[in-house]
Amino acid sequence: MNTRPDRPKALHRCGPVARLRAARFSGPGWTLVEIMIVVAILGIVMTMSIPAFSQLRRKENLRQAVADVVEVCSTARARAILGGRPVELWIRPQEKLLFVAGPVPETGAEEPRPSTTARLPATPGDEARSGLQARLPDSISLEMVDVNFVEFKDAELARVRFFPNGTCDELTLVLRSDRNEYRKISLEVTTALAQVETLGAR
Repeated sequence: MNTRPDRPKALHRCGPVARLRAARFSGPGWTLVEIMIVVAILGIVMTMSIPAFSQLRRKENLRQAVADVVEVCSTARARAILGGRPVELWIRPQEKLLFVAGPVPETGAEEPRPSTTARLPATPGDEARSGLQARLPDSISLEMVDVNFVEFKDAELARVRFFPNGTCDELTLVLRSDRNEYRKISLEVTTALAQVETLGAR
């Protein structure tokens, strides 16, 4: 007597792999209600994570702005030391732009006018990637631009000199994010190295 359950003849004639596949797909599947519940849960989780992503992005903007400013200062310092001539860093507070303007003209040579943009690249491009330029994002503002203890926050241009012996003019910048986070960037005049300090909200 045959005690095995009846099977379709086609399935009985198939090999073990085909029978395994048939058994795998013969079980119950996802219903439309279950799929909708999973989609709803995923939507809720993504909605809850949006503020966290936004906050992380703002913090990243401030960190990147500080890193860009420090890099531009380091580039100006290195060019002055390696080139054996003073190099100027120009700061345009109204445009929130810093860039290495190049060596200071020799004595008797015509000084560039502060309003000129001849040395300013039209687009960041290679200049930004090489550390020659830094433009602060819209979410970051300049609260202080102090050069040799003179405030240039509302001026058109501030100029900071880096010298071949590794020294520089005094410079203090204070950056503020749209979340009222403050970072102070100052140059040590004897080494021309940038120092970053976190300030409390004002």
